[in-house]
Amino acid sequence: MDSSTDIISRARAVALEALKDCTRSDGSPFIGHPDAVARIVREEIGLPDECVAAVYLHEATRGGAQVDLKGFDESIVKMAEGLNRISTIKPKDTRLEAENYKKLIIQYSTDPRVTVLKLADRLEIMRSLRFFPKADRERKILETLMLYIPLAHQLGLYNMKREMEDVYLKYAQPEQYRLITNKLKATEKDREKLMAEFIEPLKSKLDAAGIKYKLKIRTKAAYSIWCKMVKQKVPFEGVYDVFAIRFIIDCDGEDRKKEKDLCWQVYSFVTEEYEPDTTRLRDWLTNPKQNGYESLHITVKNREGAYLEVQIRTRRMDDIAENGFASHWSYKGIKREETLSAWLGSVRYALEHPGEEDLEELPQPPSQEIFVFTPSGELRILSAGASVLDFAFGIHTNIGAHCVGAKVNGKAVSIREKLHTGDVVEILTSKNQRPNQDWLGWVVSSKARSKVKQALAAQEQSRAADGRELLERRLRNWKLEFPDDMCTEFRKKLGYPSLTLMYAAIGEGSLDVNIVKDYILGEEKRHAESVEAAEAAQAARVTRSYESKEDILVLNARDVKGIDYKMAKCCNPVFGDDVFGFVTRTDGIKIHRITCPNAARLLEMYPYRIQKVKWAESPSTSSFQVVLRIVADEESASGRILETVGHFKASIRSFTVTENTRNGTWEVSLQLSVPSNLELDKVVSQIRLIKHVVKVTRQ
Repeated sequence: MDSSTDIISRARAVALEALKDCTRSDGSPFIGHPDAVARIVREEIGLPDECVAAVYLHEATRGGAQVDLKGFDESIVKMAEGLNRISTIKPKDTRLEAENYKKLIIQYSTDPRVTVLKLADRLEIMRSLRFFPKADRERKILETLMLYIPLAHQLGLYNMKREMEDVYLKYAQPEQYRLITNKLKATEKDREKLMAEFIEPLKSKLDAAGIKYKLKIRTKAAYSIWCKMVKQKVPFEGVYDVFAIRFIIDCDGEDRKKEKDLCWQVYSFVTEEYEPDTTRLRDWLTNPKQNGYESLHITVKNREGAYLEVQIRTRRMDDIAENGFASHWSYKGIKREETLSAWLGSVRYALEHPGEEDLEELPQPPSQEIFVFTPSGELRILSAGASVLDFAFGIHTNIGAHCVGAKVNGKAVSIREKLHTGDVVEILTSKNQRPNQDWLGWVVSSKARSKVKQALAAQEQSRAADGRELLERRLRNWKLEFPDDMCTEFRKKLGYPSLTLMYAAIGEGSLDVNIVKDYILGEEKRHAESVEAAEAAQAARVTRSYESKEDILVLNARDVKGIDYKMAKCCNPVFGDDVFGFVTRTDGIKIHRITCPNAARLLEMYPYRIQKVKWAESPSTSSFQVVLRIVADEESASGRILETVGHFKASIRSFTVTENTRNGTWEVSLQLSVPSNLELDKVVSQIRLIKHVVKVTRQ
């Protein structure tokens, strides 16, 4: 019989030959993917070599490739076949529901090892996500969030789960990811200090009791911190269990009662020294979780009044908590085969009994978007609240214009039906269908609205010609001019989606031409007032200064003379932002926002040059530059943006509007001078309320 090493070598050789002409998205040989999955399976999860061989045979035979598998054990071949069948599951088959995915996995392969191998495959894909095109990347992070992360949690593969969660956050919410990871780096020394102060009064008691232990800081994963920030509506500082102090107790042998007694003894020492919050006691020693998790969690208050989470467990419990039952065989006196069998039994139980394990933080897709599928399984991302019409126009303009309804998950629905994540949508069309005015109330996407307006405009062309001729004749009689820009503003003021519709209303008599006359006579006065306001804003901007050292206080340098600092131009900090200082070689201290794209690199590579800073108690008369990027689906929004800014203590330094003809939107670049982030927040919040403004972001 072949040795384990020979089994892997032969399986890899088969895969290498079958994949010799295949490459990954970055152009590298495709064999690199199964190589990386094999390392995860063997080194990180700890599965035997037969499972590693199955990984290679799966990649060699997927897609129906004819490969000679003689000489390989039947169990290895069956695992490869199971992986091939699971790989054919389309996200639309699951409707992005984890329980549906588990049911399909059981149907396609009853061997629990196959499920674990599939999770290892997905973990390698997430690690290589940067090589994938944007559309594939978005689809894979969504599938991972909705299907693979819940599955890894229920199978007790916590390290794998945490890593996939953090990769999801990195790509789905990059600014929040930078904020959290940079905050964690910046506060690392503070956490180490807290741990040292915490253990000091306990050392003598633990030593006297002969308890051998290791102390470790458990920092909460970035994704878990983000979930709590969103759920509790608090900033990073409001998440009080960002880190926990973990006791890992040495306990020889397999005496479970002795293990628990030692944990409770440490618990008594901690609660004698520190005040516990009994409402947050979590006893998973007496009642372990279904997936085998054992630990004792308590929250105590230290002498400074800060709350700390303390976890108490043995070395065996800690290894299972970190790596799952697969790591269990590494302990003295426990046979690998017996423990692997028990763990795989728990995997099989979790797959066959859905819903018995509650997820601590059930992953949810972004609330501003929904994810639906075409009948062929193509994923489409739409705004929340999107209807069948939005979906139809998203596929093609002609399909949208002739849409009469749809089949959603096999059920016939109307064109105004709202869609939900996981829906499979088949559009129904008729050549006699035409858009009407009501459609504008049933769509939310800018593309659909634009196409509906265009179709309505085409239908109104003949009626509009009569109205335009009437208006032009009256204007000649009144000896008034009605320039294009004034005409456009008038049309938007009355709420007509297009000039064609406005002229049609005049032709039909629903719009009196005398209203046009009154508007023209009053426009000159309003225009003069607008010019006066713009000149006043310009004068205010010129008189304000950009920087003032009175607004900032550099800690640990109050008594040092001659220290200079500047605001970093890469992120343009504003009074009140979370900031830190970076000591440069020639330009003094530069102040960066904590969310600056360069912050992570500076904090990691030059921690000795990081200077803590804080703002003064109140701002002076200085102002700070900031750039806002605004997306609108109507050009008229630009005028209301300027008007809105004028209501606040903000000066406009530059203002440009660019039309994006590809998606029918206008992109506004607005450079402001503001006295503080409080005033900036007011400006941003009011701009977001302006009709037709789709998105506002700070650069």
